[in-house]
Amino acid sequence: MGEQQLPPRAQVVIVGGGIIGASTAYHLARRGWSDVVLLEQNTLTSGTTWHAAGLITQARGTWGTREVVQRSLEIFQDLEADTGFSTGFVKTGTMNLATSRQRLEEIRHQASVVRSNGIDAELLTVDQTLELHPLLNPAGLHGSLYFPEDGRGTATDTTISLARGATARGARVIEGVEVTGFRTTGDRISGVTTSAGDIESEYVVNATGMWGREVAAKAGVAVPLQALAHYYVVTEAIKDLPRNLPTLKSGDEYAYVKDEAGALMVGFFEPGSYPWGSKGIPRSKGYVHLPEDWEHLGPFYEKMVERVPVLADAGIRLHFSGPESFTPDGHYHLGEAPDLRNYFVAAGFNSVGFLSGPGAGSVLADWIIDGRSPIDMPETDPARVQRHEVNRRFLEARVVETLDLAYDVHWPFQQRTSARQLRLSPLYGPTKAAGAVFGELAGWERANWYAPPGVAREYKYTFDRANWFEHSAAEHSAIRDGVGMIDTSSFGKLLVQGRDAEKVLSRLSVNNIDTEVGKLVYTQWLNEYGGIEADVTVTRIAEHEFLVLSGPTTVNRDLARLRRHIDADEFCTVADVSGTMAMVAVMGPEARRLLQPLTDADLSAAEFPFGASREIDLGFGFVRATRVTYVGELGWELLIPSEMAHHVWDLLCQAGAPHGLRPVGYHAMNSLRLEKGYRSWGHDISAADDPIQAGLSFTVKWDKPGGFIGREALEKIRNRGVDRRLVQFLLDDPDQQLVHDEPIYRDGVLAGRVASAQYGHALGGAVALGWVTADEVVPRSWFEEGDYSIEVAGERVTATASLRPMYDPKSERPKS
Repeated sequence: MGEQQLPPRAQVVIVGGGIIGASTAYHLARRGWSDVVLLEQNTLTSGTTWHAAGLITQARGTWGTREVVQRSLEIFQDLEADTGFSTGFVKTGTMNLATSRQRLEEIRHQASVVRSNGIDAELLTVDQTLELHPLLNPAGLHGSLYFPEDGRGTATDTTISLARGATARGARVIEGVEVTGFRTTGDRISGVTTSAGDIESEYVVNATGMWGREVAAKAGVAVPLQALAHYYVVTEAIKDLPRNLPTLKSGDEYAYVKDEAGALMVGFFEPGSYPWGSKGIPRSKGYVHLPEDWEHLGPFYEKMVERVPVLADAGIRLHFSGPESFTPDGHYHLGEAPDLRNYFVAAGFNSVGFLSGPGAGSVLADWIIDGRSPIDMPETDPARVQRHEVNRRFLEARVVETLDLAYDVHWPFQQRTSARQLRLSPLYGPTKAAGAVFGELAGWERANWYAPPGVAREYKYTFDRANWFEHSAAEHSAIRDGVGMIDTSSFGKLLVQGRDAEKVLSRLSVNNIDTEVGKLVYTQWLNEYGGIEADVTVTRIAEHEFLVLSGPTTVNRDLARLRRHIDADEFCTVADVSGTMAMVAVMGPEARRLLQPLTDADLSAAEFPFGASREIDLGFGFVRATRVTYVGELGWELLIPSEMAHHVWDLLCQAGAPHGLRPVGYHAMNSLRLEKGYRSWGHDISAADDPIQAGLSFTVKWDKPGGFIGREALEKIRNRGVDRRLVQFLLDDPDQQLVHDEPIYRDGVLAGRVASAQYGHALGGAVALGWVTADEVVPRSWFEEGDYSIEVAGERVTATASLRPMYDPKSERPKS
């Protein structure tokens, strides 16, 4: 494979000869795209694929990443029949051990969550666990979660099998060629430069593993990942060791165990690893080994000796340490770069590249050929990247924590602790003084809840009601019954200006944004298939000037989408002005009575209607006040020059005391918006969902002049009808909690999954938005009919379903 001459052009160039690159080539070729070149700087599998442990486990953290592994499982099982080369796949099952009460609770929730993907998972007692794996010491064991369809394979064999399958169909695999740069034409990739010459190309795939950040930077693309030292131990042969035992994963002991050729492999996801090659991966011929560190690893191995006593008398044949790349948020990067068309990234797999790689390559091939991803995975979108995340020092701090937490209990609302205090709202000081307990999102410190005097400002993690539950409930009630204020400064703000600004925004938006000055419009931006790429508000602040409000994690992708759709002959500029303004949402029935004495502007319903946006005086200065809501109550969002933020906050606090004003955090904002059924992009809706399915048809102006991107596809969906809808649910048991991804049953049959959830304090129970799918196109009423239940930690809890908001269904309160 390595002696071929470099061609002058190819339809697709794949950079990286690990399992993901080989899988992408294989699946492209299998679908008929044979003009594919895969380039590997050393030899196939020589990066990190070669030292993969070979585990194939379906228990991933999100619905989409579990779907990828299920694709992988199909490939592992069928590939040898297609190529004649073995993958080494054997079905053994995986057992996730519970050695603490907290871990037992986690696996109970996990058992329910994975069923939303149709994954077979069985909760086993201690006796059942020991029956399947007799090598275990039962001390401290509470049970296990068994995945019978999981298995193992051989990383090198699978990669070679995929590569052979690709070359048999005409793709070319060329080893010993280093990619030194990329060529672009406008905002589109047009080729690669290499140590052996240049190749013109319509598409490029960066599947370079731990080199992904460096290779992407050559194309001006940000891919934050960092290599860490990663360990496993292989014993000498153990006499009479049973073969093909289930893989053990013990989170509390930070390790996994599998049998291998009559020996045991013990691998670790232990806290306390260290970054490697953060200033650049050293040049080598691949197959990198790092120094042994028994002083670090020894205590963790000793814990596993206690759990699997047969290890005590087993000699150690190999103590391996190799580099493996991890990402700041623990999700890999899979998809098209936001600022460079046809440049696809598949990197940062956090040590799950082998088990995800075959499926990820399949997804990428479908994406390139069909123009869209076959699996909805906003969590892996490269456009989620924040600029600071490719900073070396940030990566060294944050990515170590990613590995530290990999085998920890995955708590609801768990907060990162590393690399904090990075992006501070202008109101950070006042909110902190008010008792804020901060979380972090996209680098922003955000007040998630407020601790009253005498209450510790900390999270105590649990699967039951959190330590902040009652305090967030009080904040929730303040907005429902009185008035509260939320520091929403972290939200993205894009200033769109120029002669053709309205033309560009109108082409993107399903709603009519050609309004009078001083009007806010809620709208979606669609792709050509009718999927929702953005969920934003657009405010016309002058004839040729608009302000687009986006979320903290979506502002970069929305900025990129705007720029991508400005034609060369159009005069339109876009600037991210997020950091120039603070924003405070003053919400609740008392909002008008609080604000009116502070301004000369008339805030009456007649003079300041819902959707109006104006610059008004407030205190000693001026702010932009917009009458809108994300919590379902009367209120105004105040955009404030950063230098005046303290003045406005203090003014509101002083004037608000007689009205019972209290600061409100993001946990309460989430519970408030879910009671109203307000959508959140990346959680409830994304590029695979259309406005009709999502219950957002009211924003679509079908006959507006010029139409909008995606209109033709959306028209077909409207004419055909839908078999899938986003539905609001309320659990009938007020003591139960929901998080996300729990399976939804209709008349006892699996029908969907929860997208997002929080406790609805006004509704008196856990409230959720969830996707429900029918077997065929059905009337709207079908989605509200039937007997619904949602599975929580193995228990099916009855629920009420509604397509209209259960709280204030006619939306009378915000418009009062």
